[in-house]
Amino acid sequence: MAPFFESAARQLEPRLRFAKLNTEESPGPAARFNIRSIPTMIVFRGGNEKARHSGAMDTRAITHWLQSVI
Repeated sequence: MAPFFESAARQLEPRLRFAKLNTEESPGPAARFNIRSIPTMIVFRGGNEKARHSGAMDTRAITHWLQSVI
């Protein structure tokens, strides 16, 4: 999913900020945000979780989902 994530980021930044979290290297934040499956995408607004999606998506699905959330 990484190439799709990067493609969506190129299309939507700077309107949206994309970040990756390696859950194996950073188990604390993974637990804090209750990430149970990989990949999981979480949308935050004002520091609060607004939406979450678990499972792989292609670029089109990512951009469509994000635009429906924002």
